[in-house]
Amino acid sequence: MQTHVQPFFDPSTWTVSYVVVDVATRHAAIIDPVLDFNVKSGRTSTQSADRIIDYARSEQLTVDWILETHAHADHLSSARYLQQTLGGNIAIGENIRQVQAVFKKLFNLERNFLPDGSQFDHLFTDGERFQIGNTTVTALLVPGHTPADMAYVLDDAVFVGDTLFMPDVGSARADFPGGDAHTLYRSMRRILNLPGDMRMYVCHDYPPQGRAARWETTVAEQRAHNIHVRDGISEDEFVTMRKARDATLEVPALIIPSIQINVRAGQMPPPEDDGVSYLKVPLNVLGA
Repeated sequence: MQTHVQPFFDPSTWTVSYVVVDVATRHAAIIDPVLDFNVKSGRTSTQSADRIIDYARSEQLTVDWILETHAHADHLSSARYLQQTLGGNIAIGENIRQVQAVFKKLFNLERNFLPDGSQFDHLFTDGERFQIGNTTVTALLVPGHTPADMAYVLDDAVFVGDTLFMPDVGSARADFPGGDAHTLYRSMRRILNLPGDMRMYVCHDYPPQGRAARWETTVAEQRAHNIHVRDGISEDEFVTMRKARDATLEVPALIIPSIQINVRAGQMPPPEDDGVSYLKVPLNVLGA
């Protein structure tokens, strides 16, 4: 096998980050890394990211890329911290500009925050190919959860971010700004049209009671068993279900801190005149 996939599970946010290694060259990419955050104290810490650093160093890896599948609303990104330690280009889909524009307005971010994607080192276009060592990766635009969602396809594996979950959990919500259930269905079917034996890695698992967390499945398993989008479920059926389900969901617990960090590629807001970075909480805006 040309690549090795090493998962890192964060039980606090049910997030799975990955290190993808090109075995021949020992070059690697990190996908969706977590920055730990204590919502009670407002303190960040780096235990999750340090596990990745320890692995990269022990395996003598050269990090080419730190890849975000989208600007997550359920965990903070440690991309900048990892880059400072391991190097690599931080990248995301080019539609991050739309997401940045929405949240710059919602959080009334500082005037010099530009919603142009310049906070990231590279913005992928749909179908763009890039390298991890000798391994060719294709970036696929899969919007619907957010406008900027990307999946990354390499060898016999696809990393789908939040677009799909494990078959017994289903699909991502589509009620965030710029989200759309029709678009999400078409994006999921695009992924499900990949070869059936392709391994699929999800970014989160919210397991039903009695099942341990899992994050690897296959395209064929999803097509046969996904409770929201298996073969035979029409777009209209999915959209009706998704809209009804989304109407019952609470705002994600970490959306306020995570978005303000993640639209900046893992960078903290600029310090104020006391040298401290602050996050904003818009009152009576979210969750209406």
